[in-house]
Amino acid sequence: MESVTKVNVSGMQRRDFLGYLGAAPLALSGTSLLGLTACGGSSSTAYPTKITFIASSSPATDADKAKVFTDAKINVTYSDNTAETSALSYKEIYRSGVVAKTPAGNDVLIGGYYKPDGVTPIMDTTGATSAQFYSDCFDGQSLLKLSAPTVSGITGNAVFLVTQFEYKSINSAGTSMYGRLPSPIAVTTLEQNKTTGELTLKYYYNIPTASINGLWIACGSSLSPWNTHLSSEEYEPDAWFVKTIRDAGTTSIASLTGWSASQLATLNGNLDYFQSFSTNTFGSAATANPYHYGHVPEVTVNADGTGSIKKHYCLGRISRELVQVMPDQKTVLMGDDYVGGAFYMFIANTAGDLSAGTLYAAKLTQTDTTKPATNGGNFTFQWIKLGSASSAEIKTAADTLKVNQIIDVVFTATSGYTELTLDGGGKQYVKVLPGKEKEAAFLETHRYSTVMGATMETTKLEGVTVNTKDKIAYYAMSRLDAPFGDSAGAIQHTALRPGAVYACPLKSGQTDTSGAAIGSEWVPTSMSVPDGLLGQVLSPTDADGNAAVKDKIAQPDNVKYSESMRTLFIGEDGTGHLNNYVWAYNIDTKVLSRVLSVPAGGECTGLQAVDNLNGFAYVMSAMQHLGDWSWNATQSATGGLKEKVAANWGGVMKQSANGYIALPVLK
Repeated sequence: MESVTKVNVSGMQRRDFLGYLGAAPLALSGTSLLGLTACGGSSSTAYPTKITFIASSSPATDADKAKVFTDAKINVTYSDNTAETSALSYKEIYRSGVVAKTPAGNDVLIGGYYKPDGVTPIMDTTGATSAQFYSDCFDGQSLLKLSAPTVSGITGNAVFLVTQFEYKSINSAGTSMYGRLPSPIAVTTLEQNKTTGELTLKYYYNIPTASINGLWIACGSSLSPWNTHLSSEEYEPDAWFVKTIRDAGTTSIASLTGWSASQLATLNGNLDYFQSFSTNTFGSAATANPYHYGHVPEVTVNADGTGSIKKHYCLGRISRELVQVMPDQKTVLMGDDYVGGAFYMFIANTAGDLSAGTLYAAKLTQTDTTKPATNGGNFTFQWIKLGSASSAEIKTAADTLKVNQIIDVVFTATSGYTELTLDGGGKQYVKVLPGKEKEAAFLETHRYSTVMGATMETTKLEGVTVNTKDKIAYYAMSRLDAPFGDSAGAIQHTALRPGAVYACPLKSGQTDTSGAAIGSEWVPTSMSVPDGLLGQVLSPTDADGNAAVKDKIAQPDNVKYSESMRTLFIGEDGTGHLNNYVWAYNIDTKVLSRVLSVPAGGECTGLQAVDNLNGFAYVMSAMQHLGDWSWNATQSATGGLKEKVAANWGGVMKQSANGYIALPVLK
C-alpha cells in the first residue's frame, strides 16, 4: 500500500514546503529538506514536486514484534525530475521509570506516582523491596511552544511536551492496578535542535493535582487553539453504586434484580478500584467523591517549564476519551468511551474559555434501507439540549450534594422511572428528583441523557479530530459491538469488533429538538464511514492470533488530522492485531498506509500531528501496556515473544516510551 500526494510548489521556498509535508505519516527533521540538494549533481534550487509514502510491512520476526517497528519509506520527486527514496525511523524521546531532573534541579521519576501534592511518592510494597510506582501507560500528549520561554540550560529551541499517564498495569506482585492510582501528568522541557529538529529531554516537571482532587484515569487529549493541554478522565465513577456500597459498610454488592453474575462482577470490580484509588490518593477508601471525576482538566504550561492544572465541571460527566475544540474556540466535540454511550457537544459562552456553556447530546436516526447494516451505517443527528451551566456552580453541586439528592435508582420497573442500562451492566430504573435537572445533566450525564431521549448505543466512541477546511469531524469507534452491533434499538448493525472511523459533516444554522437555534457553525449533522476505514474480521485467526485483517484498521482509538497534508492519522488499541498499528489515511486518495507498529500487546497512544514547530514537523506517537496479550491464546501459549518484550522493556507491562516518527536526512 502507498499514499501519494502531489503538491504544486512552483515558486515555493523549501522551508515553506515543510508545511505540506507536516501531516505525512512521519516527523520531518528540517534538514531533510532545508539542506537538501537534488541527487545527480542537480542544482540546489530544485524543489520537491511529489512525495510518495510507501507503507510499512507488519513485523514478521519475534525481534521486530517486540520493538517499535517501521520499514516505511518516503519517495521524493524534484522539479528537475530526479528522485530519492529514504527510510523512516522512530525517535524515542524518553521512557517511564527513568530518573530525570526538574527545572529546579531535583531528581524526579518519569511517570512516577505521587500524592496530589506532586512531591510525596506512592510506593509499591508488594515486591521484595519497596519502590515508587511508575506508569507503563503513556497516553495523551501535547507538543507546543511558548513565545518567551525562560528555561535555563537550553542551547537549541525550548519546546514543551505535556504528557499524561492513564494507569499502572500491574504491581510488583503481578496484580492489576488499573484505576487504583491518581494519574500522573507532567510538563517536559525538550530541546529542539535548530538544525535537525531532533527533540531531546532536558527537564521533567510533575504537576501537582491537589487543586483538582487528583486526576482520574487520564486518557486521550488534545491541544486547544489557545495553546493549553486539554486532558480527560475516562470511565466516570458511578456515584449511585459508590454511595450504596459505602452506606452499607460492605465491599461489594451481592445481588441486583435482573443482573447476571458477570455484570455484578464487573460492577464490583469498578467499585473496588475506585475505593483503592481513594485509599492510595487520600489514605481512606471513603474520601474520594465520585462527582469530582469524569470532567475536563486543562493544563497551562509556564515559561519556566512548570505547569498548572484546573478542571472544568460543565462539559458533562462522561467516559471522556478526549475533547476537540473547533476553530470558533467555542464548540467542543467529545468522545464517550463507553458501552452504550452517546455523542456529546458543548458550546462555550466565550471563545477560548470552557468555564461556562451549554451541553447537548445527540439523537441518531439510521437512514440505511437495509438493517442491520454492514457498512458502518448511515445516520443523521438531532441535538438535545441537556442544560446550561458554569463550572463553578456544578463544582459547588459536586461538593455539597449526594447522589440521592439528585436522582433515585431502583431495579424493578416502576411508574415514572426511565429504564436504562449503563456500560454493559444490568437494567436499572431512574428518576430525576424535582428541581435537580441541571445537576443531573452535568453530574449524572449518562442517566440524564437517557431520560431526555438521546441515543445511548455507541460502543467505545473514542478519539475525535477535525478537518477545518472541509468542515468534517472524524470519530473513532473502537468496536461495533452491541448495543451498536445488534438488530435492536435505534442503531441496527451487524456486530463488527474491528470497528470503524466515521466522518461527520459540520454545519451552521442548526436547531435543537426544541426548535431553539444552536449557536455554532460546527455542528455534526450526519455520519458515515469513508471508503477504507471499516475494519474486517479475520476468520480463522492467523498464526499470530490476529483476529482482524492486518492491512485494515482494527479497533481504532486515537485519531488526529493534519490540515497541511490532508491526512488522517489513526492509532489502534485492541485485540484484533497482535501488534497494534499507526496508520495514515489520505482523505482525497482514500489510501490507507501502515506507518508504525508498537511492541506486541501494546496500545498506540499519544498521537499528535504537529505541522510546524519552529519550521519542523512531527507526528508524535507513544504506547502503553507492552506485552499485554492475555486475550491472545496463540501467544499466551508460547514464551519466546514475551521474553523478548520483557528484555526490551524492563519486563512485561513494566515500561513504555514516547517519541515521534522521523525522516532521515536525504542525500
